[in-house]
Amino acid sequence: MNSREDAKRTHRKSRGRPRGWDDKTDQNTIKSLDRAMGVFEFLSEKQGKTLSALASDLDESPATVYRILVTLESRGLVEFDQLDQVWHIGPRAFVIGSRFLKRTSLVDRARPIMRQLMEATGETANLGIEQNGYVLFVSQVETHASIRAFFPPGTLSRLHASGIGKALLAQMDIARIDKILSASPLEQFTEFTLTDRAALLADLSEARDRGYATDGEERNIGMRCIAAPVFDIFGEAVAGISVSGPTSRVGTDQIAKFGTEVVAAAHALSIAIGGGDGKS
Repeated sequence: MNSREDAKRTHRKSRGRPRGWDDKTDQNTIKSLDRAMGVFEFLSEKQGKTLSALASDLDESPATVYRILVTLESRGLVEFDQLDQVWHIGPRAFVIGSRFLKRTSLVDRARPIMRQLMEATGETANLGIEQNGYVLFVSQVETHASIRAFFPPGTLSRLHASGIGKALLAQMDIARIDKILSASPLEQFTEFTLTDRAALLADLSEARDRGYATDGEERNIGMRCIAAPVFDIFGEAVAGISVSGPTSRVGTDQIAKFGTEVVAAAHALSIAIGGGDGKS
């Protein structure tokens, strides 16, 4: 390779990342931007917060947090509820997140499969992925019934109290499960939420053996969810697909039937993204 080719190659590399790109020291970070992103990420998990509550939780001054929020608001990333005087994630955040999802065919490939699952069970079909110890719902096909489960794209739910969350947890090794469970206490949402570690691990073992997990009023009273994992080309569980609906329609006698439908849908989606059953 001659010197001209070397120069061209060096130029191509510098266009994407500067020399020392892997240096994460203070000189290569923008502290004000990092602080703003911290506020934004915290608000995405704890929506509906007042300015004073945000400042207190983040140990920042109200003036600093307010300037950050106003800046993010100008970009549509957060919005202010005048009536309740609280801040929420804004619509622009979903637009940007949707662009990220375009990097993979998961959501697009899932739509027809989720629609078939909804028609087969008569209940709402959901698609979610794991994100920092939470389930992030990325797609939904709603049932035609008047009473239905509703998890709009962008909704976050704790793994231990979610059908999809438990379906994904059941496929993780014990070290990763321990790391996730030890990150924060197992919050109790209803009297049926599994907050005892041993009981949760036993439930995950059963889910792994039968191929699907259940959420029986563990997050919301009167709602049941059946979920199964979706595997990629490496045999890793990268998403979960589920059906959810009121216990008046999704009774305990329906779990096995719905479980069969959900597992079939998860397998179809795994195949559609080039994966398999996770056992190879």
